[in-house]
Amino acid sequence: MIKNILFPVDFSPSCVAVAPWVKRAASIFGASVTLVHVCDLASHNGFELYARAADDIAEEHWNLARSRLEVFLESAFPAKESPRILLAGDAAKTITETATKSKCDLIMMPTHAGRFRRMLLGSTTAKVLSDADCPVLTTQHAAAIAPRSLEHRKWVCAVGLSSDSERVLHYATAAALAAGAKLSVIHAIQTSEAESESQRPSEAELQARQHIAKLLSVPSSDALVSIVVGPVKEVLLDAVRKSSADVLVLGRSTHSGALGRMRDLTYSLIRDSPCPVVSV
Repeated sequence: MIKNILFPVDFSPSCVAVAPWVKRAASIFGASVTLVHVCDLASHNGFELYARAADDIAEEHWNLARSRLEVFLESAFPAKESPRILLAGDAAKTITETATKSKCDLIMMPTHAGRFRRMLLGSTTAKVLSDADCPVLTTQHAAAIAPRSLEHRKWVCAVGLSSDSERVLHYATAAALAAGAKLSVIHAIQTSEAESESQRPSEAELQARQHIAKLLSVPSSDALVSIVVGPVKEVLLDAVRKSSADVLVLGRSTHSGALGRMRDLTYSLIRDSPCPVVSV
């Protein structure tokens, strides 16, 4: 189900660090990878503009970007196998438009420092997460950390019980099946810190299990279902960490709207996840 991967590159160390995950995904799904770099032709300092015309500066930036793109990660993604696209404009908008036009199934990119907040919607990755029509995989791992072996394939899908849960579960089930991965489904029930362990909402847990079981029966999935209780973000990430998952699948809003497709909890989970996150 994933045949075309778009890999936006900006030549940064974070971009180099995410390359092994892109390579892994391409190997698992038998997908092609297209590298795209968006050049900012309007960037310059005052001295440059004083010394030369703006058009000359833009041309130099374009030629430099083209030269760097031609050789960037060439050993991992040979140009004959992985096309390279050089474009100009707003980075996030151009990336999402390219993904749509090229009918890409997945965008893969780093969160750079791994710490972006909702107020930082100016960051390219955050904007892509908010606006992209296709799923987006982000990873915040350092360059010294490499993906596990191809044989280690554990996926976790975190779902609420909203009307959108069915769509997210269907995607996670199909993608995990295509990847040959073992899928687990996690749902968190929010409780206040004042509630004791003996007061856990067993009725709510039972209802949640029944709801998820019904959703999973449609794609006929044998995914293990876990219900965790407590502060949603903390218990979800703790469960993901304990499961030693390779990928966490989360849902985004199906409509971009004024606030984009992302919500505060989703941003927070992506920011602090111990493993790469696919935002659907």
